Amino acid sequence: MTQRSEVAFRSGGVDCAAYLYRPPDAVGDVPCVVMAHGFAATRDDVLPAYAERFTAAGCAVLLFDYRHFGASGGQPRQLLDIRCQQADYRAAIGHARSLDGIDPSRIVLWGTSFSGGHVLAVAATDSRIAAVISQVPFVDGLSSAAQAPPVTALRLAAAGIRDAAGAVLRRPPQLLPAVGSRGDVAAMTDPEAEPGVRAILAPNSLWRNEFAARLMLVLPTYRPGRVTERLGMPLLVCVADADRTTPPGPAVRAARRAPRGELRRYPGGHFELYLGDTFEQVVTDQVNFLGRHVITKPR
Repeated sequence: MTQRSEVAFRSGGVDCAAYLYRPPDAVGDVPCVVMAHGFAATRDDVLPAYAERFTAAGCAVLLFDYRHFGASGGQPRQLLDIRCQQADYRAAIGHARSLDGIDPSRIVLWGTSFSGGHVLAVAATDSRIAAVISQVPFVDGLSSAAQAPPVTALRLAAAGIRDAAGAVLRRPPQLLPAVGSRGDVAAMTDPEAEPGVRAILAPNSLWRNEFAARLMLVLPTYRPGRVTERLGMPLLVCVADADRTTPPGPAVRAARRAPRGELRRYPGGHFELYLGDTFEQVVTDQVNFLGRHVITKPR
């Protein structure tokens, strides 16, 4: 039976809450998958289903909440800072490498949606990472920004300017919805987004549908897909061909630029990879990837 314990690690002076999964009957040091949620959700939302499958295959898993979100510390709440989230990944990697029973040379990064971009950026700065799995990844802010209606994009930018100005004056963040209906001033408004997020939330989820608007000033310039040609480790990119939240085209190109990139494509939209038969296919492909590259040590 999978063993899951509550742990924490420090990042930026803040405690990040995490679940540590260990495989049953492990003999010797095992690989560890470090994973976090995307733009929406927390560590309790759908990601434990992946963690349990990876653990059953022989990997440990460190699944964490970013600072400012979920069960982790950090003020103000709901502050989505790209550099801080990448730093949280690096702190989680350092924590995993320090644990007894974990092979520090077999750390795998796993990310989905927004964190699917983070893991590419972080791996590009750490050649010791053994492998990367990036699922329906946010790889090109310009392409994603183009999905929003022009009027909505302008209103998001205006809210970002007001929030950034307020931050200089030490005012509380101006919060916007992460998910809304078409025409709402929200980060994700495609018709797939609202029902998709509802479908993945756990009954005990700590997720709140809001984020600090200042992110919208830097989001279009965040293009982590450009670094894949520098990744020397095996990379698996899982793409949903009908994805309207993180467009598939840039992710496909990012996978093909990677020296050891592998691309898997699935029918359906962004959120379908988390559920049902598509989830089963996706997680099977990911477990097979882990089996080939980290679970069985090459001679």
